[in-house]
Amino acid sequence: MPLKIIDHGSPEYQQMIRLRDEILRKPLGLYFDPEDLNKEKDDVLMGAFEEDKLIGCCVLTRFNSTTCRLRQMAVSSNLQQKGIGATLMNFAENVAREKGYEKLMMHARKSAVGFYQRFGYTISGNEFQEVTIPHYAMEKRLR
Repeated sequence: MPLKIIDHGSPEYQQMIRLRDEILRKPLGLYFDPEDLNKEKDDVLMGAFEEDKLIGCCVLTRFNSTTCRLRQMAVSSNLQQKGIGATLMNFAENVAREKGYEKLMMHARKSAVGFYQRFGYTISGNEFQEVTIPHYAMEKRLR
């Protein structure tokens, strides 16, 4: 399963938007705002591929000089729980380290907290609502 950095605006990025929309947005009755997608041009966009088809993705967004935020982790519905998310998670952490970040943080859906805890992430605050569902702030030191 090849992993790679995706260029904003590329055909792979269009696949990424479709996957994130299908897995993360549509089930909540939400859709992407083109302005929000335009802000991602400075983010690190990552994808897992099966041949030329995107099967999983995530985004790293700079928070400050030492911390980045993991966002928009998504894996195709029919391929979940097959290690793709774990592979993407390791890739994202390695990319963050290579870019000099010391900490990775996220707003994790309540339903995904256990997944991130298996990678050493800890909850760093109380439950809150985001995009209409419960989330927790989570973080992990990378160094």
